[in-house]
Amino acid sequence: MEFCATLTESKMTNEKTAIKTTYFSIAGNTTLAIIKGLAGFFGNSYALIADAIESTTDIFSSFLVLFGLKYANRPADKNHPYGHGRAEPLITFLVVGFLITSATIIAYESIKNIGTPHELPKVWTLLILIPIIIWKEISFQIVMKKANETNSTSLKADAWHHRSDAITSIAALIGISIALFLGKGYETADDWAALFASGFILYNSYKIFRPALGEIMDEHLYDGLVEDIRKISLTVDGIIATEKCFIRKSGMKYHVDLHATVDANTTVKNGHKIAHVLKDTLRNDLPQLGHVLIHIEPND
Repeated sequence: MEFCATLTESKMTNEKTAIKTTYFSIAGNTTLAIIKGLAGFFGNSYALIADAIESTTDIFSSFLVLFGLKYANRPADKNHPYGHGRAEPLITFLVVGFLITSATIIAYESIKNIGTPHELPKVWTLLILIPIIIWKEISFQIVMKKANETNSTSLKADAWHHRSDAITSIAALIGISIALFLGKGYETADDWAALFASGFILYNSYKIFRPALGEIMDEHLYDGLVEDIRKISLTVDGIIATEKCFIRKSGMKYHVDLHATVDANTTVKNGHKIAHVLKDTLRNDLPQLGHVLIHIEPND
């Protein structure tokens, strides 16, 4: 009972941590979207407006992440014996869709503005961008740390939103600086910066999409965890070796199929007991594990 309570407590802690981190992202993105939008409009900078568009899509994607986290952590039921964790990568796909949409809009408007004469950005817009860049990188580090702690794919996607936002802000800073310091004839530097930012957003979209696709396809990406499982297994009395070890991720949990070798002369009852001890040991030492299926092999 104590073991089950520990696992439940660990799961609840991860869920609460992930949800609190998402609220942090929503609050930060909302504030920055307003600041960037106003600064871009009054400061005559499309790079800042493009940055505000990206932050606005980040707000909606963070709400999607929040919904995905809450749904993915619903307990297993009759129709979903492995839980609802696969909702997480599906939500990540929607988040990527938001990113691609925002990148397309930014690219289209940038190209249109490059061919349209306009005024130089205001000098004070640079003072707005510097603290924004620092804050977005700090946000990336905070959210990514929580994503690694909770094994959340969608939270990692949310973290990369902060990093891509920081990069688009850096691009805006460079573009505005070139336009201001080189003066007349270089007004479009601001728009070229926004166009570059849209390309980087697309690149980040792929980086977010690829792990989520691997999770849906049960791709093997967990060599480090396999090694830990094998080492812990050998500490259990009666386990001589381990053979096949398959891992698939669902939400914040990793489900394991493990073939373990025992003495060929042991009884079925004892082999069954060893398997249960091994399963309990693995789940106790590695709280991120979900279902663990042990297949006993005789040592021939």
